[in-house]
Amino acid sequence: MARRGQPPAGTRRSAPRNQRRVRDGDDAIAVLARAVREVEAAVSRGRVTPAVRTKFQAVALLAREERARVRAEVGATAAHRAEQLKRLDGIATILARTAVRDAALLALLGEDAVASDAARALARELQRAAGVEPQVEEAPPAEPVTAPAAPERRVVPQSVVSRQLANPFLAPDFSAAPQRAPRANRLGGWELLAPLFNSFERAGAGAPACMALPFPTARFTPPGAELMPHQGQLVAAAAAGHRTFLLADEPGLGKTAQALLAAEAADAYPLLVVVPNVVKTNWAREAGRWTPHRAATVVQGNGDTVDGFADIVVLNYEVLDRHVGWLGDFGFRGMVVDEAHFIKNKSSQRSQHVLQLSERIRSRVPRPLLMALTGTPLINDIDDFRAIWQFLGWIDDAKPLGELMDALEATGLTPADPGFYAAARRCVVDMGIVRRRKVDVAADIPARRIADLPVELDGAAGRSIRAAEQELARRMVARYETAMANRSSGTEVDGIDTDLVRRVARAELKDATTGEAGENVFSMMRRIGRAKAGLAADYAAQLARSAGKVVFFAKHVDVMDAAEEAFAGGGVRFSSIRGDQTPGVRQKNIDAFVNDPDVAIAVCSLTAAGVGINLQVASNIVLAELSWTDAEQTQAIDRSHRIGQTEPVTAWRIIAAQTIDARIAELIDSKAGLAARALDGSDEEISSSADVQLEALVALLTDALAA
Repeated sequence: MARRGQPPAGTRRSAPRNQRRVRDGDDAIAVLARAVREVEAAVSRGRVTPAVRTKFQAVALLAREERARVRAEVGATAAHRAEQLKRLDGIATILARTAVRDAALLALLGEDAVASDAARALARELQRAAGVEPQVEEAPPAEPVTAPAAPERRVVPQSVVSRQLANPFLAPDFSAAPQRAPRANRLGGWELLAPLFNSFERAGAGAPACMALPFPTARFTPPGAELMPHQGQLVAAAAAGHRTFLLADEPGLGKTAQALLAAEAADAYPLLVVVPNVVKTNWAREAGRWTPHRAATVVQGNGDTVDGFADIVVLNYEVLDRHVGWLGDFGFRGMVVDEAHFIKNKSSQRSQHVLQLSERIRSRVPRPLLMALTGTPLINDIDDFRAIWQFLGWIDDAKPLGELMDALEATGLTPADPGFYAAARRCVVDMGIVRRRKVDVAADIPARRIADLPVELDGAAGRSIRAAEQELARRMVARYETAMANRSSGTEVDGIDTDLVRRVARAELKDATTGEAGENVFSMMRRIGRAKAGLAADYAAQLARSAGKVVFFAKHVDVMDAAEEAFAGGGVRFSSIRGDQTPGVRQKNIDAFVNDPDVAIAVCSLTAAGVGINLQVASNIVLAELSWTDAEQTQAIDRSHRIGQTEPVTAWRIIAAQTIDARIAELIDSKAGLAARALDGSDEEISSSADVQLEALVALLTDALAA
């Protein structure tokens, strides 16, 4: 229900052109200018607080409205209008310059950004300070409800139809299910989501990262299998009645087994399991191992081979679109999402389908089992939590829900109280965050290390790469100098204008992602990868001869092709694990590497083989190409560094010296502190959430200007 005088959440109000002004409109721009300078100063001093985000969004809202009012103003001269728009452009520039420092601020500038109640209230205060009587807004008329068009590829497997026909009971009327009665609460008028996310940013040393767990149980473990104590604790929590889990154990600590046995303990059948394509077959195998009395079926393509009577249904994100209809009506009592960071982008189709299925299950089952599994829940920003928490039913788009809201109420605190953030974080953790580190629960797993091996790119390829990098730097320098030359007087800056450097780098990155640039950071990294391929393959072959099996990771197909050609030419047997293989072929190649002593190297796609598979027979990993995130790099290394590993694990990063490759390696390492700070209670400072690509371009341009 929208508040009086405010539109419903998610709607945008039109520019209030008929506001009653007490003083001249110039005052409004002056008030906005002061407010945006305050925001800019706050962001430059340190961490962005919820209050700063609120003021940032309020200024952005009013700047849009003021621009619309100026353009529509009747009787204003062209010169006056141009002057006003120029001043508003200055405010917009400061907003953009400030937003690039924090991804959460950047998201607030989007046209589809939902304005919080706090931002709207502050916007009204700023209007009054400018002598403007805020317009009383009315909720827009409800739009007619129309049934969404069914996706063209929507299917219902024949075996599912058979299951439905075999059910002798009428379909239940879920509309008659009792609904949770709304209750009055103290926190109803507060913006709570931003403080909840911020409570994890503020976490200090010793902050809890895991809900309280009971003594481990082995009651649901099948004969011949054995759980580690930390695994048995989660199963015991499910047996005791807990039903929502963000299982964020570090990679390699056996999350699959925990999820399957938690479903057994909760009797959460039928169980839906949504996974990356590369691990579908492995999930079916693990189900046969940990719950052998439960039939498991894997959805392939249109589902022609699906067993509609199975207890466990496993399918991958990519085919959700065609199966989401019958999945929503299947009657699942539990849902597991593996590698849950895949759904962090809420605008993506995969995220929308997962959230739709979760909501459907929660509306039909009183207390379903919902589990999000990921060793890297945070990749770029605290906001990566948002879709996962929504899948678990802890929040919706605007506020905390149900049990979480009750827990926040029970603290007796509001976001204005100093103790709120620590208490709020504890409330969220108690909803079901389970995070254990290898060093704490599996001390017998040997250590791991990352060793950088700089290589010199000689010959024509090396010269071409260096020339391309210089050309990219020259193009950005030219943009920078043009922008400086076009500046109006009075805006001179001593030395390098760092704000302008970031704007130029962002423009270059935008051109690169849209394909409008020539040589760009993405094509540069691909060329460097190809140039390193032979050197990396040669090193991997030497390791295989002297130290045993090796896992070779690359990002691009042509780099994998070049490495495999080198291995074949050197008489080294290898397995290839790629994203374009069928699950059967992929699993066959994994099995060959794991079980055949003569297969020395697994050539793996960093994106397709970096999650969900077990390659612990190898203790040496060669990273021929760099990832863009520390999380992706960690996931790849943890294919070997996991439960069952008996040897220290070394990841050898092949880095092209004196190129942008070396700079990106440094940037990846600098961004590794996010999960440590937010989840593990580390004192390590969280670095900027800006993309590594952007920071690499900033460094390249800065070095070129300094030279």
